[in-house]
Amino acid sequence: MATYVLIPGMCHGGWCFESITDQLRRAGHRVYPLTLTGLAERSHLLTASVNLETHIQDVVRLLVAEDIEDAVLVGHSYGGMVITGASDRVPERIDSLVYLDAVVPRHGDSMWLLVSEEERQWYLDVVETGYVVPPLPFFDPRATGHPLASLLQSVQLTGDLTRFRRREYVYAASWDGESPFTSIYERLRDDPQWRTHAVDSKHNLMRDAPDELVAILLADR
Repeated sequence: MATYVLIPGMCHGGWCFESITDQLRRAGHRVYPLTLTGLAERSHLLTASVNLETHIQDVVRLLVAEDIEDAVLVGHSYGGMVITGASDRVPERIDSLVYLDAVVPRHGDSMWLLVSEEERQWYLDVVETGYVVPPLPFFDPRATGHPLASLLQSVQLTGDLTRFRRREYVYAASWDGESPFTSIYERLRDDPQWRTHAVDSKHNLMRDAPDELVAILLADR
């Protein structure tokens, strides 16, 4: 039995993993779809001080509170920042990392540094509070504003990802237009220490290609 901890991308909550959570549980695994502080049902906790480290600690505290070991951390999009940081804080509790069309940061990287100028303009389109990035119009109606500080803060790492048994990257190959994750996928595809997968899906792999995604997650289990 494996334990999967599922981390959503910007503006989303644990609900975005509904289509794969049930399948993984039916296969006999423990699954924790986590909503990060300040988002979805936890949006009432959003303040100007919620940042990347807050979200990293969300994952760390779940792992400790539930006494989870050999966890498979799965991060979608922005969630790649979070699982990278959390795995660095408590590497002894992590077995594998799976990045779903996500950023794969190095020490000192932030979302702001890794994204395009177009996406930075979205980040700066904050609501009247000055610290909340609104969901884009085509997002799920359940999407909520995202804390700006989490996109500006750099991740601080003491080790690298080679410590973990399994590192996988799942690339969504059917974006409308150019994917911002193509360069990451191409770099990791040529790295023998990574397993990479290109899936015929738009960015929201959990919604658009759940069966293919579950098959990838269950491989080697």
